[in-house]
Amino acid sequence: MNEDTVNMEIRKFLKKVGITSQREIEKALQEAIEAGRLQGNEKITATMTLEIAELGISHTVSGEIELE
Repeated sequence: MNEDTVNMEIRKFLKKVGITSQREIEKALQEAIEAGRLQGNEKITATMTLEIAELGISHTVSGEIELE
């Protein structure tokens, strides 16, 4: 295993996750505000779970996103 290659591959994956996740959150927020389900000044709770079956891991990160 080449540690430098693995490190770069993990970083590329996490960058992809971050970018696509941000787009999905922004899209869903806009739709929720337009539909009146959110006002746009709340704090919402977010949870992200990373699963890698081959490694037998499931890692969850939770936090809040403040909209105002």
